[in-house]
Parts: sequence; C-alpha cells; structure tokens
Amino acid sequence: MITTTVFPGRYVQGYQAFARLGAELARFGKRGLSILAPSAHRNLLDELQAQSAAVHLEWELFNRECCEPEIERLTARAEALRCEFIVGIGGGKTIDTSKIVADRLGVPVAVVPTIASTDAPCSSCAVVYTEGGEVVSSLYQRKNPNLVLVDTGIIAHAPVRFLVSGMGDALATRFEAESCRQSRSNNEAGGKGSLTGYSLAQLCYDTLIEYGLAAKISCEERAVTPALEHIVEANTLLSGLGFESGGLAAAHSIHNGLTVLAPTHAYYHGEKVAIGVLASLFLTDRPKALIDEVYGFCESVGLPTTLADIGLAAVSREDLHRVADRACAEGEFIHHEPVDVSPDSVAAALLAADGNGRRRKG
Repeated sequence: MITTTVFPGRYVQGYQAFARLGAELARFGKRGLSILAPSAHRNLLDELQAQSAAVHLEWELFNRECCEPEIERLTARAEALRCEFIVGIGGGKTIDTSKIVADRLGVPVAVVPTIASTDAPCSSCAVVYTEGGEVVSSLYQRKNPNLVLVDTGIIAHAPVRFLVSGMGDALATRFEAESCRQSRSNNEAGGKGSLTGYSLAQLCYDTLIEYGLAAKISCEERAVTPALEHIVEANTLLSGLGFESGGLAAAHSIHNGLTVLAPTHAYYHGEKVAIGVLASLFLTDRPKALIDEVYGFCESVGLPTTLADIGLAAVSREDLHRVADRACAEGEFIHHEPVDVSPDSVAAALLAADGNGRRRKG
C-alpha cells in the first residue's frame, strides 16, 4: 500500500502576521497580482500597498463567484501583467479562484484568508460553481499553495458567523477521514491516507470540542486569545491537511447535494457541511453518545442542527430526494463510506438528523 500526504509550502499564523506578507512574497519574485475579495479591498488595500518596498503588486477585485468566466478573466489579466506569482486575499471562493489562476499560469500562489470559514487555504483542491452558485466540480491543482499567511487579528474582526462556519467544515474532517480509513478509499491526494493525515483529522476534532466555544466568545469580543488561535489553526491548517491527506466522504457529498436547492444558497459552506455531518452520523450508524456529543457541540457554537436552520423548513420529500440523488452521483465522495449508500438511505439520514435536531430544540 502506498500512502500520500500533502502540505502547503509554508504556513504562517499569528497576530499582525499581515505585515510580513511582502517579505514572504519576495521569495517568489518581484511582480504579482493580488485578487481581492470586496471586504479585503475595503479593509486591507492600503496595508497591502504598503508592502511595495519588497514587491510590486497589481490588484483586481474578485467578482464573488469561483466560476469559469471569472477564472478566465483573472487568468488573462495576470498573463497580461506577466506576473511571477498570484496572491489571493479573502474567503474561500477568492482563494480557490486564485489557486486555479496560478495553476493555469504555472506560477506560485500565496493565500491570505481574511476569514476562517473553510479549509480551502491549505489545499490544492478548488470548488468551481456555476455563476448562479451551484457546485460544478472540484479541481485539483498540481501542488498545494506555496504560502498560507493567516493574520488572527484580521480573523478576530470578521463576523463571528464565518468562524463558526469554519468549525462546521472542520467538524467533518475526522469523520470523513475515518470512513476513508475503514473503507481503504483513496484520499484527495490520490493515495491511501497516512497515519499523519488520520492523526491530524482526529486532532482537528479534539481541538474543536475543547476550544470551539471559547474561540467563538473571543471572536465576539474581537479578542485574539489562545483559544481563537487554536480554532483558526484547526479550521485552516488541521482541517485542510486532514481532509486532503485523510479523505472526504458523506458530509461533503451531502453539502453538494444541498446546493441544488436554491434556499440553501444563502448559507455558508461549513453550515451545510455541518448538516452533512449530522446526517452522516445516522447514515453510518454511530453510537448515541457520539451523536449527542456532536449535536451538543453544534448547539454550543451555533451551527445548524435542523433543515430549517439552512432554509429548508418546508422542504418536500421530493426535494430531499433531489439532494440525495446529487449526493450519490457517480464519483461523489459519499461512495468512500464503509457502508452501502443510496439516495433512499441518504434521504432517510437527512430526515433522521433533522428530527433529532428538532427534538433537542424542544
């Protein structure tokens, strides 16, 4: 058996780390293109331009969706500028777009997340959507980002909902890696998972359970505390390494299925993944004590525990079967589960997870 484990080239995290960006980028060349999310453009452009002592940075505003027309537009812009590297500054879709642009041009990419809402920053994976927001495919770049730089001061000033959503995405890491280990399925790096990948996935889960609530409180107060640092690392680094080197399974496939229903488009990736995690607990027949622990964690930090929490209060069984059909499509991660899956079993798991969430809410 051959295992495969992948990592970003360099990971930098801490309070006021953004001030080091120019010096870090200088290792890649002298001229780059920064792709800025609208919030990054508003809040960080002046500080970004102050890095010009080390490198020359042009910038482009990201148009909010990681879709083929936007990827093509930004690739053409970077090519015209003869950029030696790309910098993506913003949330998951900005980062994914930047990774794809850099890969198509064959240049290094630096990732600067302004929110800790997904594990996208460290991975080679990028999710491409339609212009209307429905998942099209997952693309894997030739290598992981060359630099991931996370300023926890910036994260602490972002809306708390982003941090909580990141915990939802990270919550899936342990369960999906465990399923891949049991079924001996390949991970997202194209090989079997390693002891390192599985161990990091478990550490991710343990960190969430231990520090999640304290980190949420810290973020509400815009305070950078050790708990916040731990959760930012779990959401970003541990989850990224754990999912890519451990593997994906039901939770992310159910997320992909949920995107076919328009009311879910107002909810973040990690919020829908959290529902996928809860459904996967029923799909794979997990013990009651574990189910109670995961629901208790979600309730404590404010993650969704019912379909109503992601806009599906009046969802029909027909629509749930549409979700389940998409989740079980050929090539989906859900087929890495060590149990038999079908659209019927996935729809049943969603109904059971929703029912349990409603019961606990009273």
